[in-house]
Amino acid sequence: MVGRKSEQEVLSAFVTAPEGRALVLRGDAGVGKSALLDHVIELAADKHRVIRAAGVEAESELPFAGLHQFLYPLLNHLDGLDEAHRKVFDVVFGRGEDTPPSVMTLGIAVLDLLSLAASQQPLLLVLDDGQWLDTSSTEVCGFVGRRLTGSSVKLVVGLRSGVPSGFDTAALPELPVTPLQENVAEHLLDQRHPGLDPRVRDLVLDEAQGNPLALLELPPYMRGGRTGRNSEERLGYTGVPLPQRLQQVYGARIDSLDAGVRAELLRGALDGVGAGTAADRTRGTRYRMRDVDEAVACGLLDIDPLNGDFVFRHPLVRSTVVQTATPNERRAAHAALAQLHHDDVERRATHLAASTVDPDEDVATALEAAADSATRRGGAVTAVAWLTRAAELSETREERSRRLGDAAYVAGHSGRLDHARQLVLSDTGSGTADSPSSVVASGYVAFFEDGDVRSSQRQVFAAIESMRDSGVQEPNEVLTRLIDLLLAVNQYASDRDAWERTHQLLDSLGDLVSSHSRIYQDAWGDVVLRGAGVRDRVDRALASLGDLEPWDITRLAVAAYHVDSLSPYRPHLQRIVDREVETGALADAMTMLHLIMLDQIAVGEWDEAERTGARCLELTTTHRHTLFVMHTQAYLGQIAALRGHTDRARELQATVDTWARPRGIGFLTQITDTIGTTAALADGDYEAAYLHAIGITPPGTFTPYAHQAPRTLLDLTEAALHTGRTQQAHTHALAAHQNNLHHLSPRLALITHGALALTTPDPAHATTHYQHAQNHPAATTFPFELARIQLAHGIRQRHTHGPKTARSHLTQAAETFERLGATPWAQRARAELRATGLTTRTTTHHTPLTWQEHRIADLAARGLTNKEIGEQTHLSPRTVSSHLYRVFPKLGITSRAALRDALGRISDDENV
Repeated sequence: MVGRKSEQEVLSAFVTAPEGRALVLRGDAGVGKSALLDHVIELAADKHRVIRAAGVEAESELPFAGLHQFLYPLLNHLDGLDEAHRKVFDVVFGRGEDTPPSVMTLGIAVLDLLSLAASQQPLLLVLDDGQWLDTSSTEVCGFVGRRLTGSSVKLVVGLRSGVPSGFDTAALPELPVTPLQENVAEHLLDQRHPGLDPRVRDLVLDEAQGNPLALLELPPYMRGGRTGRNSEERLGYTGVPLPQRLQQVYGARIDSLDAGVRAELLRGALDGVGAGTAADRTRGTRYRMRDVDEAVACGLLDIDPLNGDFVFRHPLVRSTVVQTATPNERRAAHAALAQLHHDDVERRATHLAASTVDPDEDVATALEAAADSATRRGGAVTAVAWLTRAAELSETREERSRRLGDAAYVAGHSGRLDHARQLVLSDTGSGTADSPSSVVASGYVAFFEDGDVRSSQRQVFAAIESMRDSGVQEPNEVLTRLIDLLLAVNQYASDRDAWERTHQLLDSLGDLVSSHSRIYQDAWGDVVLRGAGVRDRVDRALASLGDLEPWDITRLAVAAYHVDSLSPYRPHLQRIVDREVETGALADAMTMLHLIMLDQIAVGEWDEAERTGARCLELTTTHRHTLFVMHTQAYLGQIAALRGHTDRARELQATVDTWARPRGIGFLTQITDTIGTTAALADGDYEAAYLHAIGITPPGTFTPYAHQAPRTLLDLTEAALHTGRTQQAHTHALAAHQNNLHHLSPRLALITHGALALTTPDPAHATTHYQHAQNHPAATTFPFELARIQLAHGIRQRHTHGPKTARSHLTQAAETFERLGATPWAQRARAELRATGLTTRTTTHHTPLTWQEHRIADLAARGLTNKEIGEQTHLSPRTVSSHLYRVFPKLGITSRAALRDALGRISDDENV
């Protein structure tokens, strides 16, 4: 009785009313009418004699069959009636021969019999499925129901909506039994079927549309992926698998339709015609069913009030239509729909795939075209299904293998690593287990899932060399994929020998290497050696974003990051990442989130960067992309170090380094060294900062293929200066200038001039470089680096030109650091301002803690470990750690030791 409070109140009033009355409960099949009738019986059981009857479709043509059910228990009262009325019942029930009585005559006799029986104990007559009651009985029940006032007899009837019945004109009071409201339906589903997969749960709610029977019966048939919804989106709607009980709700009415009407309904269902007056109108033009008035009369279809089209009365009708059709009927309907949608690449492919049984190269080609279209609009998961089907319909072994390879490639990018592996294995029967396509797919799986760069490199090198040696003459999609995979693996490995071998290999391929791959080759490897002109090439390649596959956009955006030109493209990445996460290139969406996060760090949106990182960490963890999990943690460690949360930074640094270093993933170990450098700078431990920095590159040079080498220029320079290594600092700054770092990107220009200004012994030259840095057009785009240069400039001016001259630069630096939340640097800037004689007050704007954060912080302040806190709050230690990670900056602290004092400074009212 979930969600039926108002109906219960009406029924309670009905039962307790002092005199007789009638009530009709009308609602769709499975909506809960029988449960409400049971409730009425329960309410009346103490004071009423209850007689229950049910309409039976098989007896709907037998005169008075229903009335016999009602009156049979009361026949022992016939002797109390007069002879005329006894004779009426004898005729009706076949115990005597005479002219059948009129409705009025029989109705009056029934009223007398009921009154006589009710004189001993009030009567409650309960009729379920009244729509199947025979016509004669229905007329008498209607006659009697209208005349119960003043008696001790009550009549309640359950009727199915949409099925014509004599009760429709009986003029009896009605109580509509509507579907459950959305929140009530969710509660019922969660109560009876807890722990459903979110996608299955959403599908059950969508298909049931508040129908309690469907909510209770559907989930067991939808577990294990047997949901039908994926088929609707990819290979044609197949209907939700319905248990027999739900098929029977509408099955008999569908079977009774003319064959032509059933065919129309099937075409509509397979083409996605909606259900209900709130049918989805955002899905494009659907098949318009015609000449289906018979189905409307049977309660199977409604008419959309906005456009006049026929729509299914309920999603269960649509599923039943499909489920009860034969395979041949479904294929014929799909074939007709494929012809209808000949101008729509994806719609046509959907129906072709479902209508074809034997290999057909034309259909396979159409499916490939549809897969390409789907990929570009964010439907990579759909593309995998279409490519797999195209492989099944291929006429040659070679085409089947190629298409399976394409499907595995897209599956890898869509984050379905297990599916990609299965597709690779399914291709072994073609005798092509070591084909280039299978190497691409297996390489991506090994690379993404566990960061296996070494074996991936070996496989891909061998496959490219094999294709080159086989005499390939034209640019080849599989070759391009192999090259791009090799470049991606090399980027993560950051190994000089592998990169130089790669350059030699790609040079030997000449024009077979695509222009995009050449961009990746130059940007991902070493921008110091090969970055000249890359910015312009990236901009040209990204000029037509709409024509690019999601993985091409991602790769080019990675190249843009390496030359610090990512910001203009971030809005586009943010627009498409949600789309790709749901049904598209999930692995690329993870990288897009990394890129968004990196740009947010660069431009000083550190709170947003943390939120992006948390989202990415959840996504990568859920889908078991271990490489990307570690990559995300590395970037979160960078933010923690920048903000001075050094305990958290070093924890993440150790986690990532322990995983990445044994695997030879230099890209990540360089980031962990950067975290160590930044954390040490934040703590003022310049010797440790210097040792971490030279782990990336020694002073005076930039280690080839170490992507963090130019990015940590300012860090190494500052650490060297503070440890008395003045000559090394100046040598390193000069090396940056001599290698033209200032021409490669705006950020490198900023920090190159900053490093030269910090280290040059000539005051005039220093001033010039400070001006170049601070007046650079893009300087404010990188607020943290600019503020560090302003701080250094202010310190130098205080010593050379006096305190007043320094105040402007120091104030700007302090305000920027405080806005960013770079606490250690803000404290240094404020200390320098005080040294100029200016009284300072740190401006803090702490975000209030949530109730959960306050509770966790309080437990941590008492000395509990994350595990102990998790046991008390029913959270995982990882979740507790994430909460504390958000609490620290809100309280303006960097360690657990400071929690007690920080919580003591604020009132509970400010934090709840």
